[in-house]
Amino acid sequence: MESDDAPTRSNDALAALVRQDLDPLSLAELEARIAALEGEIARVRRKIEHAVNHRASADALFR
Repeated sequence: MESDDAPTRSNDALAALVRQDLDPLSLAELEARIAALEGEIARVRRKIEHAVNHRASADALFR
């Protein structure tokens, strides 16, 4: 059963990541995975911030 917040495309890399079995991973591999995911979260947050700022600038320009 898929969760509501899972990606909708079956070939999506995030969907594959969410389905991956974590049991065979070592503690070091799990920590590295968390670090990589935190880095990706930061990258996405920067993209969102940029998009919001860009939108606000465009809205201000056309007022």
